[in-house]
Amino acid sequence: MDATGPILVVDDEVDLLDLVEMNLKREGFETLRATNGREVFEQVEDVTPSLVILDLMLPDMSGTEICRRLRSMPATAEVPVIILSAKGEEIDRVVGFELGADDYVTKPFSTRELVLRVRAVLRRQASAPAAEEGGPERLDYGLLRIDEAAHRVWVEEQEVALTATEFKLLMTLARRAGRVQTRGSLLSDVWDMPPDLNTRTVDTHVKRLREKLEGASGHIETVRGVGYRFNASPSQ
Repeated sequence: MDATGPILVVDDEVDLLDLVEMNLKREGFETLRATNGREVFEQVEDVTPSLVILDLMLPDMSGTEICRRLRSMPATAEVPVIILSAKGEEIDRVVGFELGADDYVTKPFSTRELVLRVRAVLRRQASAPAAEEGGPERLDYGLLRIDEAAHRVWVEEQEVALTATEFKLLMTLARRAGRVQTRGSLLSDVWDMPPDLNTRTVDTHVKRLREKLEGASGHIETVRGVGYRFNASPSQ
């Protein structure tokens, strides 16, 4: 079992709630449900979920506002969030990640893919603080400094706040500096998803990671038609 607490599923479509809950329970997860923002906060007052699957379009408040409030509350600040929405435009994905969401699934979706993403996010959450065995705990690349054991990143001595997924993506690339990583290999190694899955998850996260790294973003190079490569000494 990946989770230590129930998964809170939030959507105002009862049929979709039933479908998601049925598939999660079939995989051994406990679930809670909410159809609006008020019910979300009533639920988290009683129990801290292991993960929240959150629709963006709700009747009383937006999913982005709910995500923002969950991140501001000590009890739920570290609870992973998967946004579930019919909005598939890149700007919606970026806004979701800016608010601290760990993944973004668009409707209509495959329940199999959703369960895979749930398991992947929970595994990343559980392993996020641990440093990779056999490797150095600190990596220094010019303006960029990474402390793997502390799960912290600095650019020009300014600390950069990364989500667990962004940090794992950066570490995966940095530890393989100079070697091209295909989108499929990154899906498998970072997200624990099938490498042949048709999704823009990798590209969306790389875009957001580059934005956060600002002056050190040149370390992550795009290899057209293949994937990405970490350059230890990028040209400025």
